[in-house]
Amino acid sequence: MSRSHTVDYDLSDDDENVHHVWDNSIDPVLTVEPGEVVRFECRDAVDGQVGPDSTAEEFGNVSFDPVHPLTGPVAVEGAEPGDVLEVELLGFEHKGWGYTGFMPGEMGLGLLPEHFEEPGYYAWELEDGVAEFVNGIEVPIDCFPGTIGNAPAEDGEHDTLPPRDVGGNMDVKHLTTGSTVYLPVEVEGARFSTGDCHAAQGDGEVCVTGIEAPMIVTARFDVRTDVDIEQPQFESDHPYTPTGRDEPMYATTGIAPDLMDATKKAVLHMIDHLEAERDLTRAEAYILCSAAVDLKVSEVVDAPNWTVTAYVAGSLFPE
Repeated sequence: MSRSHTVDYDLSDDDENVHHVWDNSIDPVLTVEPGEVVRFECRDAVDGQVGPDSTAEEFGNVSFDPVHPLTGPVAVEGAEPGDVLEVELLGFEHKGWGYTGFMPGEMGLGLLPEHFEEPGYYAWELEDGVAEFVNGIEVPIDCFPGTIGNAPAEDGEHDTLPPRDVGGNMDVKHLTTGSTVYLPVEVEGARFSTGDCHAAQGDGEVCVTGIEAPMIVTARFDVRTDVDIEQPQFESDHPYTPTGRDEPMYATTGIAPDLMDATKKAVLHMIDHLEAERDLTRAEAYILCSAAVDLKVSEVVDAPNWTVTAYVAGSLFPE
């Protein structure tokens, strides 16, 4: 029997509810009881520095001090170190637009900085369940929080960019509506925060951004004392293809003795394919790979080489 989605608390994205580092000394902006529901208004990943009319040059010049505005922290009554915070994701509301971009290669961000010297940027219009790209390409929307986690036990300020044992910037695209996330608790109250929401993303988020979008996240909390986990786990029925059913895919492989090198090769070969067969520029292809191309580790047992495969669904493209 499902419980109702009555919202108990609304947290706006006003400054007093937003922080930019993981730090267990940040006071909770709200304390809730297990079973209560909170709506989190979340800013975009670069905190409003770009918009629907921004250029690649403007995106390449955004400041990283700070990024990843997170809404919270929310304390959950009864959560103690060693417990697990159960977070049921009840719904997402985007605000009609999002963006995908990559930074100048010299910054070393993303999977392929050495192949893209200049920055790239695309602003997507989000409506009717799809994000509109060039050449009639449509990417299905399935929203999720790129960053979702609890405060760490280690004192001090911690960068939001890398994920950690308590969650954070995991960028798992399957944390969509109906998913339940389990996060280790390391401090009293858990001190949960979320943000960095995406309207869509390929597994890998290869250019360093998904379809980044300001968004509202609705979640219900519970405290689990019967579960013992070291790092985040989740349950989800998210479809593993854009349409949610088996469908035609085109795939490129990367084979190398290093998994990261194999990943780079798979994506570079996909960029070659999209440029040759789908009439995209290399920058557009890189952006589409980050928004909609899925990476899978196909083989890690046939030493000395491992195989990573990149998949793109035919349904993204017009007939």
